[in-house]
Amino acid sequence: MRPEQEIHRAVVQHLRARGAPGLVWTHCPNGGYRRPIEAAILKSLGVRPGVSDLLLWRKGHFYAIELKAEGGRPTALQLEFLADLKEAGGFCCVCEGLDCALRTLESWELLRGVTS
Repeated sequence: MRPEQEIHRAVVQHLRARGAPGLVWTHCPNGGYRRPIEAAILKSLGVRPGVSDLLLWRKGHFYAIELKAEGGRPTALQLEFLADLKEAGGFCCVCEGLDCALRTLESWELLRGVTS
C-alpha cells in the first residue's frame, strides 16, 4: 500500500470512530484509469479533476482535506479546487501526514476528543 493510502485509511478510521455528531463525509474516487468513453461520460456528468481526498459537511459548513504523505505536494488542479472551495466559503487544508490531518479535523470540531 502507498504511504498516502495508509494515511487516508487511518483518517477514515478516526472519522468512523470519532466523527462529531451530524458529520457527513465522503471520498470521491476520481483517480484511476478509465476507458475513453467512460471518462467522457463522467466528465459530461460533472466529474472534476483535483477534487480533494475527503469532503466533509457539518452544521451548514463545507470542508475539504487534501492528504499527502511526507514530502508530497498538491497538483495544480488540486490547488485550483481548494481555491475555488475557499472562494465559495468552505474550509480547506492540505495535510502532510496523519498528525496534521487529525489536528485539522479536531480544530474544525469534526472529531470528538483529542489525539495525543
